[in-house]
Amino acid sequence: MKALYINGAMELRDVPLPSRPNECRVRVLLAGICGTDLQILNGYAAFKGVPGHEFVGIVEDVSSDTDGPLVGRRVVGEINVGCDNCRWCQDGIKEHCPARSVLGIRHRFGAFAEYLWLPPSNLHVLPESLGESAAVFVEPTAAACQILTQTDMTRSDHVIVLGDGRMGLIIGQVLATTCAQVTIAGKHENKLEVARKLGLNATHVDSLDGSQKVDVVVEATGRPDGLPIALKLLRPRGTVVLKSTFHGETSMSLWPTVIDEFKIIGSRCGPFPPAIDHLASGRVDTTPLIAGTFGLEDYESAFEAARNQLKVLLRP
Repeated sequence: MKALYINGAMELRDVPLPSRPNECRVRVLLAGICGTDLQILNGYAAFKGVPGHEFVGIVEDVSSDTDGPLVGRRVVGEINVGCDNCRWCQDGIKEHCPARSVLGIRHRFGAFAEYLWLPPSNLHVLPESLGESAAVFVEPTAAACQILTQTDMTRSDHVIVLGDGRMGLIIGQVLATTCAQVTIAGKHENKLEVARKLGLNATHVDSLDGSQKVDVVVEATGRPDGLPIALKLLRPRGTVVLKSTFHGETSMSLWPTVIDEFKIIGSRCGPFPPAIDHLASGRVDTTPLIAGTFGLEDYESAFEAARNQLKVLLRP
């Protein structure tokens, strides 16, 4: 099959179809380039192989008769595959299984290819009303929904989403469903204007001097300096939710965290059913985020666009 392959640099290759017992072969219809994929190119997770973890596809083959109803269905997929035997997997938390593989990130070929493989239990069948270009956003929307499982956000909370990129704009829309007072803070006027058109409050991050503290800051900048900025905006006993993954280190003083009793929460993958519902209902609108769609052979142009624009899609 044709696939984008990373081994230091990225190239388009013909790679053998892997054999994965008890898994489904999915033909990829669309895949999305996200910030993690760009960081993987910079060395994040030391990944070698086929990247990509945001996708929508059609199940073409299954490994068991009991999974036959999946054939021909449009699906999206949870990206963590656990061992099924450890304590984490037994508790249904496969994203922390020590032996897990992660689609396009760890020990598993990803979605920037003609096909991918996942267990049936990872797949979610899509409603007919949800189009492909929206469905490709299910995985990042699920990651945004995870914030609501980790916090008790209410309409009285003042929330800043730090970062005006693709993830920040999705997070802002998901958090707005709680009726909390959500503001997107970023550095790019064109992206902030997209936020406003989506009905979100938006401001330039330089206008935030820390004089008005907020209850929650979601850090989604994708940059090492995001956390120090977030802490300056937080009221005592407030909460920072970290969403950024990047290749590098953050240098900062932690004493304010002790003095002001901040709560810092790491937040990664999230629940797919509410994400599908948000997208199908239109509560999360991803249409303004799509900057272009490219074939695999145009991957260099696609990744260049992804570095400077919002969401870039690949159509294998």
